[in-house]
Amino acid sequence: MKTLDGYRKRVLVCGGTGCTSSGSKKIIEALEKEVQKHGLEKEIEIVKTGCFGLCALGPIMIVYPEGAFYSMVKEENIPEIVSEHLANGRVVTRLLYEETVGEDKILPLQETQFYKKQSRIALRNCGVIAPENIEEYIGTQGYEALRKVLTEMTPDDVIQTILDSGLRGRGGAGFPTGLKWKFASGNRGNVQKYVCCNADEGDPGAFMDRSILEGDPHVVLEAMAIAGYAIGASQGYIYVRAEYPIAIERLEIAIKQAREYGMLGKDIFGTGFDFDIDLRLGAGAFVCGEETALMTSIEGNRGEPRPRPPFPAVKGLFESPTILNNVETWANIPLIILNGPEWFAGMGTEKSKGTKVFALGGKIHNTGLVEVPMGTTLREIVEEIGGGIPNGKKFKAAQTGGPSGGCIPAEHFDVPIDYDNLMAIGSMMGSGGLIVMDESTCMVDIAKFFLEFTVDESCGKCTPCRVGTRRMLEILDKITKGQATMEDLDKLEELCYHLKENSLCALGQTAPNPIISTLRYFKDEYIAHIVDKKCPAGVCKDLLQYKINADKCKGCTLCARTCPNGAIIGSVKEVHMIDQSKCVKCGACMEKCRFGAIYKE
Repeated sequence: MKTLDGYRKRVLVCGGTGCTSSGSKKIIEALEKEVQKHGLEKEIEIVKTGCFGLCALGPIMIVYPEGAFYSMVKEENIPEIVSEHLANGRVVTRLLYEETVGEDKILPLQETQFYKKQSRIALRNCGVIAPENIEEYIGTQGYEALRKVLTEMTPDDVIQTILDSGLRGRGGAGFPTGLKWKFASGNRGNVQKYVCCNADEGDPGAFMDRSILEGDPHVVLEAMAIAGYAIGASQGYIYVRAEYPIAIERLEIAIKQAREYGMLGKDIFGTGFDFDIDLRLGAGAFVCGEETALMTSIEGNRGEPRPRPPFPAVKGLFESPTILNNVETWANIPLIILNGPEWFAGMGTEKSKGTKVFALGGKIHNTGLVEVPMGTTLREIVEEIGGGIPNGKKFKAAQTGGPSGGCIPAEHFDVPIDYDNLMAIGSMMGSGGLIVMDESTCMVDIAKFFLEFTVDESCGKCTPCRVGTRRMLEILDKITKGQATMEDLDKLEELCYHLKENSLCALGQTAPNPIISTLRYFKDEYIAHIVDKKCPAGVCKDLLQYKINADKCKGCTLCARTCPNGAIIGSVKEVHMIDQSKCVKCGACMEKCRFGAIYKE
C-alpha cells in the first residue's frame, strides 16, 4: 500500500553539518544501495533534510509513516534496517532513540523530553522537507505569504503587520523589525534600496542561522522579497560566511530554483514587482556581523564599522537606504504574514514576542538546536529540554550571547529568558548561543577564552577596542597565572567600562561583558586566583599541582610510564612522587591511574 506521495515509506536522513560530519552522507549512500538491492526503489523515498535539532544523537534517520526515530546510526546498521524495517515492517527497536520506545508502540517525537516544550516556528521545516527541492517548500505554504502581500496588501500594510507582531531582531540587539523597515520605507520607487541578510554567524558555539539555511533556505528568500516589496527595494544580498559550504550550496540551489519558478526576478506573480537576490561570501571576520562592517564588506572593502548616524535605513549599502536582518528574523516573516500579527504576538512575553532559537552546548546531555517561546526559564531549557548536566555535576552558569554576552549564575536559574530580563542580570540574548557550564568550569578562564576571541577578531579601527582588549587580556593572563594583584583587578574593571563607553562599534562595546558579568557573580574566584594563588575549579594550569596520595598508590608504575616528561619517580610496588619542576600539568597520570591515587589541587 502506497501512502506517502506514491511511496510506501519515506526515510528522512539529516543532511545538516553536524550529522554530515558524523557520516550521514555515507548512510544515505548505503541506504540507496540496500534499497536498490531489495528492489524497493519505487516504494521507499530517501530524503536528505536539514537539522532535526537533537544533534547529540546524530546521525539521525526517521522512517515515516511510523515515525521511527533511529539515532546515532552507523553505516553497518543500514542493511539490518532495510531488510527488517523497510522490507518487512519490523522496526529495529534497539536502534531507536530510547525515549521514543513505548511498551507497545513508537512514541511521537513531540512527546519526548527534548521536543515537547518546544514551539518550532523558525525551525518548522528543518528536518521535515528536502531543502534542495522548491516543490517541498511550496507544499508547506511556501511563497504563499509573498503572493499574499503582492496581491492583497499594500507595502504599508506589510510594515504595520510586522510592527503589530512585536517581532524584534534575533541577531543580537533586539531592535523592532517593523520599525527598522518603516525607517527605510520612504521614497519608494524613487531611490535605489537594498535588503540584506546577515548570515555571518560568528559567535563560538552558535549554529542557529546555519541550520535554517541548510534546512529551509527558501524561507529566507521569500521573507527578503516581502521586505523588498515593503520598503521599495529591488535587490537583496545574503552575506554568508565561506565556512558554511552546505548552507552556501543550498542557497545557490534555492536562488536558482526560485528564479526558475518566478519567485525571484522580474514581474513576480504578474504584479510588476521586481526583486532578486545574490550571495556574498564573508571570510570569517567576526566584526562583519556588525551591520555597517557587513555592508562595507559587501561593497568590496575591508570589513570595518562606520560611525552612526547616519543609520543604514538612511544611508547603508552603496550609500543607499538599506535594511539588514539576520537569518532567524527572516524565518519568522512568512508565517506572521499568513497567520496574522496577533498569532505571533500571542507567544512570548509582553516586550519579547514569539519564540527564540538557541544553540544549546557545553556541559549538557542534549546538545543541539532548541526553539522555545520567549519567557521560557533557563531551568526548563537546561534540565528538561537539555536533559541536565552530565556525570551528576551541578549547574554553575550559562553564557548567552557569545563573546558579546554574559554569564548567568545559578541564582538566576529560574529567570524567564527574554531581551529585558537578560539585560537586567548582565547578559544579553545575542544571536542565540547558550553554553552551559558546570562546577568544574573556571569563570576567570571563561572570561579569558571569550576575550581571546575578541582580541583576534577586533578590526583595529578604533583605539579603545584595538588596544583596550589586549590590555584586558594581559591582566586576565596574569590572574590565571597567579601573578596579578588586587590593583590589577581594579584596573581590569576600569578598562571594561572605558571600552563600553568609547568603542566605535558593538564588538568593542560588548567585549567586556563576559568579564563584567563574571566579576559581578564570581568575584570570589578572581580573588582566589590573586590572593590565594589557587584556581577553585582546578582549571588554570599555572596554579595547579598534581600530587600522589601515598595511601592509595600501589606502585604499579603506570603513571610513570604515562608521564610525557619523566616527572614521576618511583620503583615497582613503592609509593611514587611527582617532581613539580618537571610536571607539565597535562593530567595524563591522573587519567590513567586505576587506583584514584593521583589528585590535583
